[in-house]
Amino acid sequence: MQLTKAQKQFAETIREFCGRQCGTLAQRDALTEGGTLANSPQLLKKLADLGWLGVSLPAEYGGGGAGFVDECVFLEETSRGLAPITAYSTGLTAAQTYLKWGSEEQKHTVIGNMTAGKLEAIALSEPGAGSDLGGVRLNAVRDGGQYVINGQKTWTSAAHVAEHLLVLTREDTTGGKHQGLTLLMVPADSPGLEIRAIETMEPHTVNDVFFTDVLVPLSAVVGQPRNAWKQLMRGLSVERLIIAAMGLGAAQRSLDDVIAYVGQREQFGRRIGSFQAVRHRIADLATDIEFARSFVYDVAGRVDAGQEDALARESAMAKMRCTEIAKNTALEAMQMMGGYGYAREYGMEGQVRKALAPPIYGGTNEIQREIIAKSLL
Repeated sequence: MQLTKAQKQFAETIREFCGRQCGTLAQRDALTEGGTLANSPQLLKKLADLGWLGVSLPAEYGGGGAGFVDECVFLEETSRGLAPITAYSTGLTAAQTYLKWGSEEQKHTVIGNMTAGKLEAIALSEPGAGSDLGGVRLNAVRDGGQYVINGQKTWTSAAHVAEHLLVLTREDTTGGKHQGLTLLMVPADSPGLEIRAIETMEPHTVNDVFFTDVLVPLSAVVGQPRNAWKQLMRGLSVERLIIAAMGLGAAQRSLDDVIAYVGQREQFGRRIGSFQAVRHRIADLATDIEFARSFVYDVAGRVDAGQEDALARESAMAKMRCTEIAKNTALEAMQMMGGYGYAREYGMEGQVRKALAPPIYGGTNEIQREIIAKSLL
């Protein structure tokens, strides 16, 4: 699909904003305490003041009221601009779940937080349950008018900066592994909840979360109790598209940077961008990105047309392909930049590090391939 004139202007405006606010390594370091943080509260506040956060969320709950195509524009351009707001996508995924299944109070709370620049998180994986979420063991026991939660979650993105955690718990163990699961909205500052950073090759992003007799009221249930599996399995198209749009932006940034580099760098008395081996690599990368962009925005347009629940295969394709294109583009760009590709000053090493995780999170690309294959075979 083609973007409207207004959507194209929105993209250009975000691009200009990112160029002014976080266009240089020095600016990004100032926003992230020398690159040690993945999210900048200052930048999130500025984006909130502009009304860009939650652009696709319903106006009746405080969102922007636009479509998901507009959200993809925002996600792609802020990713392209290296804006340190990575946890926004996690919060947006949580907000989509609350929108589909949450109470009116939950919707107002979460979407109000998102549009104000505050963040939300989702706690699904456990030490023994990653791709197979049916293996979740985090225990939630009803005790009068409340739940008592005990156990551990891991790889929980943004838990340390979130207002709430959307937690997948096991309430009933008498049925099959996909039965008896309940989603709960848990305040991140709840007594008995401990968040510990997991050290990775990137700034602090993911966490272990420990629950020791954490109490939440029965009203914390999101959707229907003991029915979370069906809730998780429906309507995942938007969540996958969030990651796909960010992958597009990351790939485009790597391509932008390597084009700028090979256009200036000289070896053997000529610009390295004039060598066929480099030019053909650039052509292949640009073609992959343009094909992916057309597909992502087509799927986003179909989401806006109300086809979200019928797009499981297409959204899986978008997530899988865009994250792999982003990784390949960053690695190819590093190779073309030679030793400078490893230098922090030039930024490509950071883009490589960022590109390695998306094929794993949000449902590994192996899982996405299974979803695609099941729809065909």
